[in-house]
Amino acid sequence: METEEGDMAGKKPKAKPNSRDKVTIKIPRPLYQKLGVIIEGSGYNSVTDFIVFVLRDLVASSRVSEQTSEGEVEKVKQKLKSLGYL
Repeated sequence: METEEGDMAGKKPKAKPNSRDKVTIKIPRPLYQKLGVIIEGSGYNSVTDFIVFVLRDLVASSRVSEQTSEGEVEKVKQKLKSLGYL
């Protein structure tokens, strides 16, 4: 029978997030409230989770490959603009 220590051998434990891992970003309250309405029933746990998802998507889309057309980039920008991010 392996001990818990044996089960963890060779594996790094996940670092617990602390207050230094996150920052506060201020957005207008009406935008926050609209986002709350938008995400109702969508599966997001909070407005913050949704905003993090959108921002990660934005960062990923900023790394546009040569295969991505300008039209596709514009569509993404329009979607983000309609959500109030641009």
